[in-house]
Amino acid sequence: MLASECVPYVKVGGLGDAVGGLSKALRAAGHEVLVVVPKYAAIDTARWGLRSTVAPLGVWMGNREEWCAAHQTVHDEVPCWFIESEKYFGRPGVYHDREFRDYGDNARRFGFLCRAGLQLLRALGFAADVVHAHDWPTAAAAAYLKVWHWDDATLGRTASILTIHNAAHQGIYGAEAYAYLGLQPGNFSPGRFEDHGRINLLKGGIAFADALNAVSPTYARETLGPIGGNGLGPYLAARGDRYTGILNGVDYDEWDPAVDRRIPARFTREDLSGKAECKRELQRRMNLEADPAIPLVASVCRFVDQKGMDLVAQAIDGILDQMRVQFAVLGSGEKGLESFFAKLPERRPGRAASWIGYDEDLAHWIEAGADFFLMPSRFEPCGLNQIYSLRYGTPPIARATGGLNDTVEQYDERTGTGTGFKFDALTPRAVHDTVGWAVSTFYDRPEHLQHMRREGMSREFSWARTAREYEALYERARARRP
Repeated sequence: MLASECVPYVKVGGLGDAVGGLSKALRAAGHEVLVVVPKYAAIDTARWGLRSTVAPLGVWMGNREEWCAAHQTVHDEVPCWFIESEKYFGRPGVYHDREFRDYGDNARRFGFLCRAGLQLLRALGFAADVVHAHDWPTAAAAAYLKVWHWDDATLGRTASILTIHNAAHQGIYGAEAYAYLGLQPGNFSPGRFEDHGRINLLKGGIAFADALNAVSPTYARETLGPIGGNGLGPYLAARGDRYTGILNGVDYDEWDPAVDRRIPARFTREDLSGKAECKRELQRRMNLEADPAIPLVASVCRFVDQKGMDLVAQAIDGILDQMRVQFAVLGSGEKGLESFFAKLPERRPGRAASWIGYDEDLAHWIEAGADFFLMPSRFEPCGLNQIYSLRYGTPPIARATGGLNDTVEQYDERTGTGTGFKFDALTPRAVHDTVGWAVSTFYDRPEHLQHMRREGMSREFSWARTAREYEALYERARARRP
């Protein structure tokens, strides 16, 4: 696994969860797994028991040799190696500075990570069957395997997999860094790394990988189009059946109300009594009216365009005016939305609550205590919170896109079947009406809601299931390796 994030060491988003969860599941299935990530300044050497084992490590980049060191530790029986370079990773941020401006040398930083990771495998004599790269930061590894290591005794037969976690982020940077990457001038072309005169790292990885996947089947289909693919659709389509969709899993050791030590009371599909206690404690903690007879709709997300919380901001007053309902949100991001949701409890005391920032314990409390979980995403490659919500008996209210569409089954008012409430339109009215549909189910069809809760809790989205699909993808990639 070659990645820019991996839990528990470094996490910016779902990528870190996916790399850590999949690695753990593959190891449990009997595979020899090795993870390589950067040693960022924020990674605590003492906390994780890192020990320096390969130093110095020379890495040839373009027309120069760079030097680094490699440190190792083990977590959940998975060894993880950290590439240390003060020049590239000794900074406070992963991708950008404190003002959320991309580091200008990101192409060099992550090109170096790819080369150093492969060089580390050679130094260790680790003849990997597969190098699994994740998103734009490590997409170039697929090209390096063919450009630099095609006749390598250690990596000459290694296949490459590229997983696209979010096609909106492609690693597009100035062309002046291309010579440093050392990927040969002929590969700076429109079908490979060149994108309107700039470097596109994800695009180049797509061209070279032996197999590719997106993190859900629906998102894989969406990325073939002009909107979902953010310009990459034709290049993904050109890979034919080498491109597929595999739904991410979740770690039920962390997200299961039967074992969750963070929540006020534990509960199971067979005994939901603890969920009522979780709701009561959540209402108390967030200064909402303590009334079990009022439905509580909640959301945990980043306030960015992708997540659609601007639609919620436009719809929420109508929802609170016209429905007997409570609303709670945990999140941060775009400053205008932070300000709007921060002020909402003052305007709607006892009916609305907000926590600006992130609190892991509160995120668990919300999953366990809310009646419904709102996810109005413009696009969602996979999504994790809707899967957590299902396991916590909290039916999602979600837009039918990407992984949300793959994991949430539409409620049928006639039969009471389904696990959530889905809508298509990207409008405040669609959010308002779908929340209203869920609220009416709470009041008018409580037996349906109980059935939906139990149905959702019975669904299985473990990493063990996902790992089996990746095993098959790895085998196909190895069989097709030139």
